[in-house]
This record gives sequence, structure tokens and C-alpha cells, in this order.
Amino acid sequence: MSDILVDVRGETCPVPLVEMRKALRTAAPGSIVKVLGTHPASMKEIPMAVEALGLQLLGIEGLDTDWSIRIQR
Repeated sequence: MSDILVDVRGETCPVPLVEMRKALRTAAPGSIVKVLGTHPASMKEIPMAVEALGLQLLGIEGLDTDWSIRIQR
């Protein structure tokens, strides 16, 4: 179960990345943020951003056009 759900299905860059960062800023340490999306480039950019922020990528599920990414703050 995710503490925060960010649904950016149908959105293109940079919206998924911006919304993910907003959610992570408000998330308490240790909480989980789950991002749902459909934009293929964001599926690749979000994990790179998570690594750059020093956060933990818990998993990526789905295909390029329908995916979910779980991040622990």
C-alpha cells in the first residue's frame, strides 16, 4: 500500500516528473510514493531522478505506456 498516489496517466513530460517531486517534498521520511503513468520517457526519467535525489526505488511495473513506479522517501 502506498502512502501517496500520484496519478499522471495521460500527462507528458515534464508533468510526471514535476508531480513526483511535489509528492516527495510533502511525503514523510520512510513513506512510499507510487506514481502511475503512461508516458514512456517519464518511465525512464523518474528512476534517474530518484537516484539523483538519493532516494530508494522500490520497483517499476508495467509497460512503456501503462506503468507504476514505487519510491521510498
